[in-house]
Amino acid sequence: MRISTTIFLTDETITPVRLARELEERGFGGLYLPEHTHIPVERTTPYPAGGELPPEYGRTLDPFVALGQAAAVTSQLGLGTGITLVAEHDPIDLAKQIATLDHLSGGRFTLGVGFGWNREEAADHGVEWTTRRELTRDRMGLMRALWAPEPTPYKGEFGSVRASYAYPKPGGGAPRTLVGGAAGPKLFAHIADYADGWLPIGGRGLAQSLPVLRDVWSAAGRDPEKLQVVPYAVLPTPGKLAHYAELGVEEVVLQLPPAGEAEVLRVLDEFGQYL
Repeated sequence: MRISTTIFLTDETITPVRLARELEERGFGGLYLPEHTHIPVERTTPYPAGGELPPEYGRTLDPFVALGQAAAVTSQLGLGTGITLVAEHDPIDLAKQIATLDHLSGGRFTLGVGFGWNREEAADHGVEWTTRRELTRDRMGLMRALWAPEPTPYKGEFGSVRASYAYPKPGGGAPRTLVGGAAGPKLFAHIADYADGWLPIGGRGLAQSLPVLRDVWSAAGRDPEKLQVVPYAVLPTPGKLAHYAELGVEEVVLQLPPAGEAEVLRVLDEFGQYL
């Protein structure tokens, strides 16, 4: 099982360069970074975990810039987003960012796709909340057209692109793509449509959810052996990781604190027992 990590990197935490070097030297599998462009002060959307929204949400570094720094100082470490708010991006620009990072890192990039929870943030990007999932699906289709080996046009409900020369191309025709979110028929349909697997936060209830996802995956004509499930933002225990292994999980992403260098390195020392 690969042991990867995620962290809210901010202007107050350990730097991407320092963290990436430590992760690779210690043998961790990857680094996944979340995304929030901004957090409107006048916010009515409740924090999904309950209580006050932690301050790091409004201080996150841009994940693609930070992962570019991490890529430049490592050679083996996996690099990913957990997650990219695809609906909040121009898909032509985003396709270029993703392909460039994947190319420069030697194919190490994983695109984590999410639909978001903060209505005010999405609204400032012009996103209609009730259609954000279909907007995301549409933008994934447009980006895949730009990543195609030959110039390929795309016309969707929300956007289009002419047949275009668009290089570099991600390795394998598209980056490894995992969709985050709570278990349910809508989410599983998205995973089976355009992704390589699921990025469930915390990994709770996998024993019940995985058979349902596998049925949806197989019904869509996808190879059962290729479905990937990567529990995300996990606070580990030996028993929890053993349970994931029994379910066939091959990678788990552990949560690091949004802290300075000394605290993050201390937690990495603790997580070393799971490598």
